[in-house]
Amino acid sequence: MRNKINNILKDTLQKISCEEEEFISKKLKEFLIKIKKRIVREKIQAEIFVGGSFAKSTIIKKRIYDVDVFIRFDHKYEEKEFPKLLKRTLKDFKDSKKVHGSRDYYRLKISNSFFIEIVPVLKINNPRQARNITDLSYSHVRYVNKKTKGTKILNEIKLSKAFCEAKGIYGAESYIKGFSGYALELLIIHYKTFSNFLKKITTPKEGKIVIDTEKLYKNKNQIMMDLNEAKLESPIILIDPTFKSRNALAALSQETFEKFKQDAKKFLKSPSIKDFEIQELDLDKVKQNAKKNKHEFILIETKTRKQEGDIAGSKLLKFYNHLTKEISKQFEIKDRGFNYGYKKASKFFFVVKSKKQIILEGPRTKDKKNVVKFKKKHKKTFSKKGRVYVKKKIVSSLSGFIKQWKKDNLRKVREMDISSLNII
Repeated sequence: MRNKINNILKDTLQKISCEEEEFISKKLKEFLIKIKKRIVREKIQAEIFVGGSFAKSTIIKKRIYDVDVFIRFDHKYEEKEFPKLLKRTLKDFKDSKKVHGSRDYYRLKISNSFFIEIVPVLKINNPRQARNITDLSYSHVRYVNKKTKGTKILNEIKLSKAFCEAKGIYGAESYIKGFSGYALELLIIHYKTFSNFLKKITTPKEGKIVIDTEKLYKNKNQIMMDLNEAKLESPIILIDPTFKSRNALAALSQETFEKFKQDAKKFLKSPSIKDFEIQELDLDKVKQNAKKNKHEFILIETKTRKQEGDIAGSKLLKFYNHLTKEISKQFEIKDRGFNYGYKKASKFFFVVKSKKQIILEGPRTKDKKNVVKFKKKHKKTFSKKGRVYVKKKIVSSLSGFIKQWKKDNLRKVREMDISSLNII
C-alpha cells in the first residue's frame, strides 16, 4: 500500500505543478519595478514584499492565480492614511480595482488567469505590534521559508493543498471554513509528510487536537487558558509560531473537519490520483437518479449585490442554509449541493421527497385569543400537552413551494442581501 501511495503522490506532483510560474514571475517582476519607482517618486516611506504561496514556493496549479504583494508602510503613518497612500502608489495602474476588507486593498488584473492583490500593512518588528492579521504576513513568509529548505517538504505542502482544494475545503473564507494555505504549511512542517499528516489527524483522540510545534506554551492546559474563547471553538488548535496567542485554524468548522477526516480515511484505504483532482458535479446524473427514485430535483440560482469574494460567498451560503431549513419543514431532503464561483452568484440544487403530511404547531391552549384565530384558519385541530396542533397535507411540489415561499418572504430575502432567486 505504501508503494502505491508513493507512486500516486509522485504522479500527482507532476500534474499539480504550476505551469505558468515563469509567466507569473516575469509579470510580477515588471510590476514590482514600476511600483517601487512610484513609491520613490511619491516620497512614500514603505517597502514591498511578496507574500502567499508564490513567495514560499508552495504554489500549485490553479484556474486563477492570485499573488499577494504587501506594501509595508512606515510607523510614522497612521493606519487611516493607508488608503490614500495606497491610491498614490497605484497611480500608474489604471486597471486596479478596490476591494473592501478589514483593510481595503486593490486587485490588479494581469491576464484572465493571473491577478495581483496589493495589500497595505504596517511595518512591524514584533508580531505583538500587529493591528491587523495582514500585518503578520511578513512573519509568516519568513517562518515558512526558514522551515522549508529543500524540495521534499515543499512537495509535501503542495500535495496537502491540492488534496484540500480538490475536496472543496481549501480556504479560511467564511463560506468554506476550511484550511488556509498558511495553516497547511504549518501542519506539514509539524507532521513532516502529507501521508503522516492524514494518518495523525484521522487517528481518534479525546478532545481537541492541539498543535504547538515551537513549544511556545508549557502544556495544553496553558494554551486553553491563554487563548480567548473564540479561538478555541475550532476542532484543531494550531498555535501560530510567529504569534503565540493566535490559532491559525480558528476558521476551521467542525463540519469541514469531519468531511476532511472522511476524505483522508478514504484516501489512505483506497488511494487514487482522482483525490487530487477537482470533480465537477454531474447534475444530469443527479437529476436522472432523482427521477429514477421518484424524487423531485430542482436547481436554483441566487445573486447578491454584496462584494464578490468572502462577503458575497458568506451571504449566499447563509441564505442557502436558511432555505434548506425552510424546505426541510415540508420535504425530506435526499441530496443537496451549494456552489459559489467567486462572483456575486451561486447555484444550488435540492433532491427531495414530499413528507405528504406535516404537523403544524399552534398556540398554547390557555392562549384563548390565538387559539380561536388558529382554529379559524385551520380545520380539524387537536390538542396535546397544553398546545394546539393541526395536521396539514403537502400537495405542492418543491418548485411550487419555492415560488410561494419567495412571494411570502420577499422582505426576508432582501434583508438577507439576496437580489434575485430563480429556479433554473
